[in-house]
Order: sequence, then structure tokens, then C-alpha cells
Amino acid sequence: MLTFFGKGPNGKGGQHVGSSAETLAILQQVRGYWEALRVAGGLPSRAQIDPRGMADCLDKVFLIEQIAPGLARFRLAGMALNDLLGMDARGMPLSSLFEPVARARIGQDLERMFASAAIMEVGLEAERSVGRPALSGRMLLLPLAVVAGAPKLALGCLVTEGVLGRQPRRFAISGLVRELVAGSGLRVVPDAAFVEPALPRSSGRAELRLVSSRL
Repeated sequence: MLTFFGKGPNGKGGQHVGSSAETLAILQQVRGYWEALRVAGGLPSRAQIDPRGMADCLDKVFLIEQIAPGLARFRLAGMALNDLLGMDARGMPLSSLFEPVARARIGQDLERMFASAAIMEVGLEAERSVGRPALSGRMLLLPLAVVAGAPKLALGCLVTEGVLGRQPRRFAISGLVRELVAGSGLRVVPDAAFVEPALPRSSGRAELRLVSSRL
């Protein structure tokens, strides 16, 4: 039984220093894998997830489960998540990645994501201080199919740009985009605070519509 996601081929863990192009490539790889598992517009199941399908970025991939309205915890986590938290991420709440003032916001957005089976992409900005240099990130959350009697799950990926520093890092939310699976009938509502574009949609799949919650 898999209990964690490994470091991946580069072995760098959370010390990744990347460019926006590298970040997008990693997020696109994870989303592309998720999209490839969809059948007839449905959501992939947990049983379909094979870490080998994301081998090049496995250290940045995680699985969360809903434990209460607005609350989710890491069920599996790559080593990059451990480096950010300064501890084993498994069993920790997703909110532990965020600054206290951002936790209520991410809780509300998690509730919306699980309730509507929405895709979420979150822009992140870490606090700075001595030993905590500039660090930003992008988090992608992809819902999985609901199984009766089991908690709701989502596959995730978090990529950072900058230097981790000597201390654990926590993030503020710099922007957020939600995508609802086809049939919602919602219009595109851009979030002005989220300056980077949402991930491109994969061709040949059900149409997705964008909606952003307000900051």
C-alpha cells in the first residue's frame, strides 16, 4: 500500500527553484494525467490513480480527503510538501500550508470545490522574513469521483518558485480560479488578483467553464 509520494527523479524535494514555464509544465502534466483518466466526462476514481503516471513530478503531488465542511487533510504527500511544512505532511490539514488569515478563505473554497466537483488553481505567496526569502507557488486541486460511505478526495499538485529557506513556509492566497465541470452554465468571471492564466484545457474533453470566487 502506498503511503507517500517520493522525491521524483531530481531528488530536490522542496528546494525547487523554477520558472513560470517549468511550473506550468508540471501542473499541465498532472492535469493532463487526471484528464486522461476521465471517462464520458466523469471524474477519475481513487483506484485509477497510479503514481507512475506522474513520475516526473511525484514529489510535488498529493492527495487530500475532506474530513469536515471546509476542512481537508493530506492522505498522501510528496516530499516537497514535507519540506514546506518542516514535517511529515500526511495527516496534517491542508490549511497548515497557509497563513492564519488565509485559512478561512481556503476553507470556504475547499467547501465549494468538494460540493460542486470543481477544479481549483490557487496562486500562493509566502511570507518573508530572516531565513525566509521570496517564494511563490501554484496549487492545483482536481476532484475525484465520490464513493458512497467514503470521504471526498482530490488530487493535488503544488509547485513553488524561489528558495525554500531555513524555516517552514506558510502562504497567503494571491489569487484563485475555479473551473466547474460542464453543465454548470456559469460565465467566465476573471479574478483580477490572479494575473497568470489558468491552465489550458485538454482537447477532446467535456467543456469546462471558469468561475472565480472573490478575494
